[in-house]
Amino acid sequence: MTKQMNTPHFWFDKKAKEAAAFYVSAFGQNSKITDMTTIHDTPSGSVDSDSFNILGQEFMAVSAGPLFKINPSISCHVKCKTVEEVDEIWKNFLGGTVMMELGEYFQIYNYERPHQSLA
Repeated sequence: MTKQMNTPHFWFDKKAKEAAAFYVSAFGQNSKITDMTTIHDTPSGSVDSDSFNILGQEFMAVSAGPLFKINPSISCHVKCKTVEEVDEIWKNFLGGTVMMELGEYFQIYNYERPHQSLA
């Protein structure tokens, strides 16, 4: 089975862990929580980031505070192998509305970036 590259990412003010547990329990035995992490020193303070799998589909949930209000949109967490791949995808979005600059993601998740961002 090929590893999924794009992961739907749900933003919660609070209770991402509870949401992940609810979705996993609702879909039953072929679903599970795969990771629970707390990320410190973000613009929202310490936040919970939880990964879970429902019937073979990966999802992420984050308790990141009220920085953004609930709306009908969805974010996707894309797994890339290289920084060049990140930059290539990112530049395709530069004509639209950017709610959080690419460099902020690197800071929040403590990723090291070997060269300057396009943003």
